[in-house]
Amino acid sequence: MESLLITYRNRLEYTDNKFVRYLMPQIQWEERLSGIIGARGTGKTILMLQYIKQNLDPAKAFYVSLDNLYFANNRLVDLACKLRQEGVTHLFIDEVHKYPYNTWAQELKNIYDSYPEIHVVFSGSSILKIYEGNAGLDGKAIEYELFGCSFREFLAFEGVKNLPVVSLEDLLTCHVEIASDITSAIKVMPLFQSYLQHGYFPYYKEGLPNYGRKLVNTINAVLESDLPATVNIEFASVQKLKRLLGIIAGLAPFAPNMSQLGASVNILRSNLPKSLLLLERARMLGLLRAGGKNLSPLSKPAKIYLDNPNLAFALGNEDTNMDNLRKTFFYNQLRTVSTVTDAQKGDFTVNGQFIFEVGGKSKTFAQIANIPYSYLALDEIEIGLGNRIPLWMFGLLY
Repeated sequence: MESLLITYRNRLEYTDNKFVRYLMPQIQWEERLSGIIGARGTGKTILMLQYIKQNLDPAKAFYVSLDNLYFANNRLVDLACKLRQEGVTHLFIDEVHKYPYNTWAQELKNIYDSYPEIHVVFSGSSILKIYEGNAGLDGKAIEYELFGCSFREFLAFEGVKNLPVVSLEDLLTCHVEIASDITSAIKVMPLFQSYLQHGYFPYYKEGLPNYGRKLVNTINAVLESDLPATVNIEFASVQKLKRLLGIIAGLAPFAPNMSQLGASVNILRSNLPKSLLLLERARMLGLLRAGGKNLSPLSKPAKIYLDNPNLAFALGNEDTNMDNLRKTFFYNQLRTVSTVTDAQKGDFTVNGQFIFEVGGKSKTFAQIANIPYSYLALDEIEIGLGNRIPLWMFGLLY
């Protein structure tokens, strides 16, 4: 336990509070049991440590990662008992999917039931579904998801400008005024192009020359380590998922032929929807589905996107079509805060009401003419007019 304490104090000492992710004020930290899921590299660990540093007495809080060797011979529930005796009231548990005993959910329930004075926040891979197969946590744990950095956060992280979150309603009605205020202070277009290449994961700050390589390493770690730790999957199936992702990276966004796509990686058509769903939950793909009620997550997607534009560059497609990057960016940012589905005319339907066509500055309303609540999200412009909105502004939504 002494080694865990040393690790905790060291991590806390070197935690920087200058940049705080959007999710911080949204979490109800004083709930007795909260879970933060998210893709590897989005900053779940830093978020928990920042909260301790900003709001708690470090002596009454404790941070631990369940991939620590300590847990090769020790149980989480026993650690919680010892910490309670030491006066700890807030326990932060990282990487729950790496717990070697595969009983993390049951032990969290035991802690919740046995020690009501302890507030627990835990984190895990975005592949996790906290309530899926974890009877006992339903109704107890509040789940949050941490996504990668928005363009708004990127500007703050770069020290360019701290901007408030803009609601979709305000963006649609007041975008000219908002854009005029922002662009009077900064040159936004070069920054937007930088964000598309390297701004989504905060660890790009560790060094741009190696960012692409680190992102590929992250992808491999998710597929080879996080995925087997979270779901029952064989090595051969992991290799098929890697090949599937590689093929999709060269095509996305596209409307899939499920039979051909499955055959290309030797996955049965009946099993392909589950494979795609796993890659979506790992936050490597964005599956754009048709509109309508009661659609299963395993239904055929209308189009398949990479999760974010950074992946297109990291997976070797430096000549990726700019129009594809624009649409990937739009879908990535909007689906974090809204319901986004395929559109019969146009590219996207948002919240079942708004129709968007995404493109460069020369894009016209030809494809969505006379459709109520239709908009153009246009790249290469700083300030829009009417229903022509700058694409970069959709990065201000969270």
